[in-house]
Parts: sequence; structure tokens; C-alpha cells
Amino acid sequence: MTDHNAAPQPDATSQETASTDGLRLERRGAIAVLTIDNPPANTWHEGSLAALADHLDALAAEPQPPALVITGAGDKFFSAGADLKRFTEGKATALEMATRFGRAFETLSAYPGVTIAAINGYAMGGGLECALACDIRIAERQAKLALPEAKVGLLPCAGGTQHLPWLVGEGWAKRIILCGERIDAERALGIGLVEELVDAGQALPTALALAEQSGGQSPDALARCKRLIMNARDHGLPHGYRMERELFMELFDTAAPGEGIGAFLDKRPPRWREDTTDDTHDGDQA
Repeated sequence: MTDHNAAPQPDATSQETASTDGLRLERRGAIAVLTIDNPPANTWHEGSLAALADHLDALAAEPQPPALVITGAGDKFFSAGADLKRFTEGKATALEMATRFGRAFETLSAYPGVTIAAINGYAMGGGLECALACDIRIAERQAKLALPEAKVGLLPCAGGTQHLPWLVGEGWAKRIILCGERIDAERALGIGLVEELVDAGQALPTALALAEQSGGQSPDALARCKRLIMNARDHGLPHGYRMERELFMELFDTAAPGEGIGAFLDKRPPRWREDTTDDTHDGDQA
């Protein structure tokens, strides 16, 4: 069980590095926090979707991509998805929106670091698709989740029809998409749509604690493990077995095995990140 008390809290080291219309990026050490901030319902639009893709590209290009936590501003909405009025402006606008959503959330799904959705309220349509593109989902008890596009003559166009069946199975995916069933947080946990259920106000601290925990992993090994896990969606076991061996040997072209095994044998924490310093005090040494 996650220790909520161990969750990193905002402090003097927190630094907001970018703010766009509808999206805020904040760095907390080795963790990046993206907040969807477009009141009243934290909807996505062309600008925030483009900014999300740009932020992800920049973070992924870092030598050691940070863990990423995505949450919604306020205490009611994670994100209600797209502003439906944009889809009344004709086929060209609909294509532009679908393309923006697709690129942003495909980039999120392919991000090499750990991604965690802190679902602090309604996650509807494109809002839920954003969470589905993350590796892990933490939901607060008041959260509601749905993909209601078919009710208005549309369909999920940002990965929802592809990601959802892998998480909850074909039957529940069909209930949610084809029957328009809205899922509360407890049911979401029961069917595997989210990985943890927490009280109101605890999604972000819990996600930050989990992101901090992932920081103990080798970034080189973590990125390759994630590729292998995602590979299972697209290829059969023979391909996966071969890829496992190839990426395992590829790690020996990095410093990860030497540092990890050396740290284990030396009985010390591994130093994965370049900015890691030895905080051992003289009085603590044997």
C-alpha cells in the first residue's frame, strides 16, 4: 500500500517551467507535473494539445526523462475532454481536432518515463483517453469516468477504443463505449480501469509518491521495460521473447548494470541520475 505521508509536497525546490492556455508544467526534482487548467471543466483545445505534445517531446529528449504526473486543476474535473462546439464547425475542424488529440496522446503513451494520471474528478471523453494513455491511474472516490462520444454521434478518436479493452477486457469496453455506461471510481477499480482508489484530495500526493518510488529504478532499464510491456499489445510472444533478450543485452551498452549491481554489492543506494549526490553524513558511517 502506498504511504501517502511519504508523498513529495510542494516546496522551495518546486519550479513552474511553462504555462500555456489550459496547461501548466511544473518540475519537482526528478518529477514533472502537468496540470490541465482550463476552467470550468478542464477541456482540451488545439493549443493545449499541441503544448502537451511539445512538453512530452522536450521531456523525452532529456538524458534521464522524469516521471510524469498529470492531474486536473480544482477539485471537480480531471478533464471533460474536448469542447463539443468545436466539432460543429465542419469536417476540417473535426479533422484538426482529431489529429491534435491523436498526436498528443500517442506521444504520451510512448513517453519513455513512468506516467501517472491523478484523476481528481470527472474524466470524460478525451479526459479519460488522456488517463488511458498513461501507465498508471490513481482515482479519487468522487471521480466519474466515461467515453460518451457515441451519444452525440461521435466516437473516441484519441486511443480510447484501443487502450480501454486492454485494461478492462472487451466486455467492459463495450459497455462503456457502446452502451455509454458511466463508471464510478469504485467500479473502475474493480474492473481494472484504475490501479488505486484514494480519498478526495489524495490522488496527486499518491501519484507523486509513486513517481518518487519509480525514481529508484534505472532510467535505462525502466524505458526498456516499458517498451517490452507495451510490445505485448502489438506483437506475439515469440517477438516479445526475442525483444526481451535484445534489450537486456542493450543495457550492457549503458552504465545501468554496473551501477546497479555495484550498488547492491556495496550495500548502498544506486546513483541513477546525474544530479544525485551522496547525502551520507559522517556520523552515519560505520
